[in-house]
Amino acid sequence: MTLETKKSVFVELGKFLSQFSEKQSEKKSGVLYNDIFFDDFEKLIHLSQSHNGWYTPEQVYFAIKSWAEALTDENIEKWLSKYTADFAQNDRKEKTVALILAGNIPLVGFHDFLSVLITGNKAVIKTSSNDQHLLPFLAKYLIAVDESLKDKITFVDGKLENFDTVIATGSNNTARYFEYYFKDKPSIIRKNRNSTAVLNGKESHEQLEALGEDIFRYFGLGCRNVSKLFVPKGYSFDAFFQAIFKYQDVIHYEKYANNYDYNKAVFLMSNFKLTDNGFITLKEDSSYASPISSVFFEYYENLEDLKSRLKTDEEQIQCIVSNNLIENSVSFGQTQNPQLWDYADNVDTITFLLTTK
Repeated sequence: MTLETKKSVFVELGKFLSQFSEKQSEKKSGVLYNDIFFDDFEKLIHLSQSHNGWYTPEQVYFAIKSWAEALTDENIEKWLSKYTADFAQNDRKEKTVALILAGNIPLVGFHDFLSVLITGNKAVIKTSSNDQHLLPFLAKYLIAVDESLKDKITFVDGKLENFDTVIATGSNNTARYFEYYFKDKPSIIRKNRNSTAVLNGKESHEQLEALGEDIFRYFGLGCRNVSKLFVPKGYSFDAFFQAIFKYQDVIHYEKYANNYDYNKAVFLMSNFKLTDNGFITLKEDSSYASPISSVFFEYYENLEDLKSRLKTDEEQIQCIVSNNLIENSVSFGQTQNPQLWDYADNVDTITFLLTTK
């Protein structure tokens, strides 16, 4: 199976995914195997919340749309163009890569899955109990497009065995277990990370409204969700609260509302000072990881000192949102739209898979 063939298979998957929309899914002519997969995938989307209460149709459709936009011929070519020399090496042996996936947001492990297959390796996959259905369905679609992938994809329920390398994602606690258990294997072990935004008080209403997307998408469960704000001394949150008011309906989701009530009660019983608008709390705190329905904030006096702080803490941070205040920061509203070349934890998965012996 050539690289060009592998690219074309995922482009076909992108075309399939592009048909599904929260407003109205539309079966398009020319999309392969629609007669077999279209209706069943639409049903699975709407069943997802019964499998995982956080996987509302809105959130699943968003994840699907993001992958449909990523899996185009142009994007895949741009992504892989920097690895031409590595792909051209003839001495590379096929590896079996164990993937231990998270389940905090829909299809969160798809990039690792894609990376393993596009580099010509085999994937042995242990899905999270929170996300056991979406990826296996898409794997079946890929196998229908190219039957040779059947021998490249294996899902396992029990113990992982007979693999060469590992890519595992989990909490800081599980990461310690992974590091010990897989100490004799080449690996990428991902731990907890959070995202932050740096404001200076000059942001427009539109930018702060877009920041709400970075905070509330997937109910704040992703590592790319903004869970911490850095604001200048004396900053007023009035404009911020006005801008994020459009996201007030989040409180109508039972699981989110339960977390809001619980975490707010814990903060108040601990006599913490809170700012609250009825669907999110703001708490001054030096930590990066805030609980669901809460965002931490911290004041800064000097932007250069803050840059040094963020550099020191970079292993705790997934991405930074700002209006070009911080180098390589993400634009407001774009944290949940990473490109194929935006790697989790800034670890180049393709290089790892192509060069690890």
